[in-house]
Amino acid sequence: MNVAIFSPNQNPYSETFIQAHKKLLKDNVKFYFGPTHNIKLEGSEEEFKIYRRFLVFFERLGLIKKNNSWVFPLIWSLRKHNVQSVLVEYGNHSHKLLPVLMKLKIPVVPIFHGFDASVYKVIEECENYQDVFRVSHRVICVSKKMKNTLVGLGCSAEKIVYTPCGPNDMFFTLQPDFTKDQFVSIGRFVDKKAPYFSILAFHIVLKKYPKYVLKMGGDGPLLNTCKNLVKHLGIQNNVKFLGVISPEELKNELIISKGFIQHSITAENGDQEGTPVAVMEANAAGIPVISTYHAGIPDVIIHDQTGLLSEEKDVEDMAQNIIKIIENKDLAIQMGKRGRQRIEENFNMRIHISKIQATLDNPC
Repeated sequence: MNVAIFSPNQNPYSETFIQAHKKLLKDNVKFYFGPTHNIKLEGSEEEFKIYRRFLVFFERLGLIKKNNSWVFPLIWSLRKHNVQSVLVEYGNHSHKLLPVLMKLKIPVVPIFHGFDASVYKVIEECENYQDVFRVSHRVICVSKKMKNTLVGLGCSAEKIVYTPCGPNDMFFTLQPDFTKDQFVSIGRFVDKKAPYFSILAFHIVLKKYPKYVLKMGGDGPLLNTCKNLVKHLGIQNNVKFLGVISPEELKNELIISKGFIQHSITAENGDQEGTPVAVMEANAAGIPVISTYHAGIPDVIIHDQTGLLSEEKDVEDMAQNIIKIIENKDLAIQMGKRGRQRIEENFNMRIHISKIQATLDNPC
């Protein structure tokens, strides 16, 4: 079967799940990326060039409206490649593509990932996704909380498929040794991941265990703020900023860490996680996760079994959870083992891809 995947971006470092969809679906995948006015087909970036020249000519003659000129090349391309179903990454991207999706007579499946189902302004601009739900044969979401949100917006519960994005299989092969006095935190420096709360919790930990180190990987608008906070607290030797790191570098950090830290919260604009892939990667690697009761995190991390969870913004409780891991190595090892088993049995990439595949193969 020929499947088209639409994404607003080609290959950002934080969207490994989209690359997995592109590479692991058994279908012949055509990957369309970019904003609606400049969508490209990966591997054939020049495909629309000649067609668009004709459209400019027709626009000048007043035969077509300029705002809709991007629609026709896409419909032409989808028909040219005999695309039989469409998977759209992000609900708001589906809304932008409605002029195309509404003209197609093939199954359409949007997948919601997080901000698209939580940021108030985004939902409002997408008119509560009413037209997206109508045009969609199925709707995929990555957390149970998100499913409830979509039902609340008017999507039929029977139409929704729940499947968190799984970790890469390579994380299941790691053998952590819990020997180094460090924790690791990987993720974008943005409001909903609240990296400053992780730093504040770790600052409390350092008062009792001053030799411990927190390594933070990633980039984003709050990075400089977090660096300033670390300087203000005087803990530059204990909090290290790694920048954007490769999967191989992440594996190396997970192996030697005692646990993974992420203090996710609901941002002021409503932005929430889906189910963070980094959290599942850490548990799959066999180390405990110290995080929060936020969005899809408690779907995959079971408090006191595979990790330790705090309420959002409860810095003191998170600090105590970190200390609990420091003071009980056997507990950390057991949590890591149970976490790996739970992720492998319930949330691995094979399960995730098979659900998407089944949805595309049998959309009605």
